[in-house]
Amino acid sequence: MVKFGLQFKATLENVTKVRPLGEDFRWFLKLKCGNCGETSDKWQYVTLMESVPLKGGRGSASMVQKCKLCARENSIDILGDTITPYNAEDNERFKTMVMFECRGLEPIDFQPQAGFAAEGAESGTQFPEVNLLEKDWTDYDEKVKESVGIYEVTHKFIKC
Repeated sequence: MVKFGLQFKATLENVTKVRPLGEDFRWFLKLKCGNCGETSDKWQYVTLMESVPLKGGRGSASMVQKCKLCARENSIDILGDTITPYNAEDNERFKTMVMFECRGLEPIDFQPQAGFAAEGAESGTQFPEVNLLEKDWTDYDEKVKESVGIYEVTHKFIKC
């Protein structure tokens, strides 16, 4: 069992508390088999809502899959209590947003999509539909009459 942290980095303009919204949030990942090195060419997603039992009664995981090349059963589990928002003070610095517990898998890429939320740094205005697929997002905060945005979204994985 190895834990990997997904570190998020972005330039924030007048927003804070960038976070995944809800237990049905989809973390889109590309994964690599730790046994044979086979990597997925398609994006796969894991959510907190899904729980699959592991063989041998060893608990459960967010996703269990069999490697296409070596047939080994691998799993990945989202550690829900590690999900933390990316705040204004984290601006332009890497910060761990979530951790995954992996058995036989290694996350190698992440694709942010829809399902993020943010709030106005000054006003507290809620922005519940933030889509980061294009790595940039902009809107307008009516309360303070300022543009808001999330730019240059990037990420990296670290072993924890």
